Amino acid sequence: MSYPLIAEKDGIKMKPEIMKPENLYHCLFQNKVMLVYKDHNEVLSCYEIEDEEIVSRVRESKSHNIDKILAETDKCSSKWCQTCK
Repeated sequence: MSYPLIAEKDGIKMKPEIMKPENLYHCLFQNKVMLVYKDHNEVLSCYEIEDEEIVSRVRESKSHNIDKILAETDKCSSKWCQTCK
């Protein structure tokens, strides 16, 4: 299965039909971390992070585990972050 977010030159392509509910997805776009969360009602919420430390750590990470990166920076207090709950 392919990843549901693809950053391209002109924007981000989303494939919500392959997103699992209650999961957080991310990609890098224009030097920002773009987050998309699909809830149990299949509503999508989108966020962007411009913090240089977080962007750098996500860029260097080989993993899709954004929750861990956000928790380790002490800048996350979001309800959708599984690590911070």
